[in-house]
Amino acid sequence: MRRETQNILLLLLGGALLKIAITGDYLRYVKPAHQPWLLGAGAVTVALGAVAIVRDVLAARRRAVEEPGHEHHHPARSAWLLMVPVLAVFLVAPPALGSDSVTRTRGGTAEGFAPAGAGASFPPLPRGDPLPMTVTDFVSRAGWDEARSVDGRTVSLTGFVVHDEGETLLARLVIGCCAADAYPVRVRLDGGNAAALPTDTWIRVTGKVVPGVNTADSGYVPALTVGTLQEVPAPKDPYEY
Repeated sequence: MRRETQNILLLLLGGALLKIAITGDYLRYVKPAHQPWLLGAGAVTVALGAVAIVRDVLAARRRAVEEPGHEHHHPARSAWLLMVPVLAVFLVAPPALGSDSVTRTRGGTAEGFAPAGAGASFPPLPRGDPLPMTVTDFVSRAGWDEARSVDGRTVSLTGFVVHDEGETLLARLVIGCCAADAYPVRVRLDGGNAAALPTDTWIRVTGKVVPGVNTADSGYVPALTVGTLQEVPAPKDPYEY
């Protein structure tokens, strides 16, 4: 690949990093804490490409003065095809992970998700119902909280619909660093009209946990008796941490 193409690719790659960091599309791939690093990497990459272009233009002018009449070969047209994947990232951001990632992982709760030991202590929950909770916290408390703090409480959960082996689930994906290490947390929905909704529809449900369901036999997937259900827009940050 000729230097001209390399320099343009640097500009496009840096521009793509800056674009997803500024617009928030980076949340489809990494945690919010990574935004400063993406902004820095994008700025440095753009600067390197710009400096290289200026340097090459000045060098070409010097050669034109020192070697009048000397022919310079243009870069091969095929080299420009290498910009296609960079332009694809720059113009079309792939969607966040969804139901496909959930149905491909049917082994239940990821290793390390459950607290160690037969039970665990959790901080007291605030008063008031319905109680907004992350799906991760709800699944943890439903299975391993010795105080059974969610039993009898009306909770509010937000996630996307998954239809899997005849069951309707509310799911979220949890990431530790980036989408590559994502694993699902799921809640089986009993009642409501979620079964009629398309896969990957984002919903907010309120309801009460079905006691004693979040066990090894169920794959550590608790059940929620649905009280209310509302479709909601997909959040800007689709993951839990």
